[in-house]
Amino acid sequence: MKIGVLRIGQVDSDTVKRIQESISTIFTQTKCTLIDEQIPLPEEAFDEARKQHRSDVILGKVRSYAEKSRLDRVLGVADIDVFVPRLNFVFGQADCNGKAALISLWRLRPDYYGDLPNEQLFHERSVKEAVHELGHTLGLEHCSNVFCVMHFSNSIYETDVKHSLFCSRCSGTVEASISGPGENHE
Repeated sequence: MKIGVLRIGQVDSDTVKRIQESISTIFTQTKCTLIDEQIPLPEEAFDEARKQHRSDVILGKVRSYAEKSRLDRVLGVADIDVFVPRLNFVFGQADCNGKAALISLWRLRPDYYGDLPNEQLFHERSVKEAVHELGHTLGLEHCSNVFCVMHFSNSIYETDVKHSLFCSRCSGTVEASISGPGENHE
């Protein structure tokens, strides 16, 4: 499986590169690359009343890019505050069993919450959300195991509690999805 990481708007290249490298380590049966080009933030995604961007609109742009690419999955990375209409904010969004996923770095920084900047914690949070959203593209739903990367994060504290890896149940689904039907797993 080939995964591409795509910058949406202005995003720090080093941050995206670190996310891409971590995805390669976690999804060992895949090839994860950093896409050279970046796409602009769609103007229609910005909600003036909320001062946030609609993640579903941005995900649609990632989906369009993914459908035209030779990649199996595309993870969009944006550095803006995003939401879906029924929630105050989201850390990301993905097409379940699809090719497109999106994460936002905006609320993953410790300084967003009034804490001191911490690059290591910021990176860990970014990777957890990236793996979580890619898990959705592989057909995984939210997991009840609070330590599984597929556990739903309603707050940054829940993101901090979970690990960056799949629990044994979710891991089996990921392996089957990546390998495809009919392949043996030892």
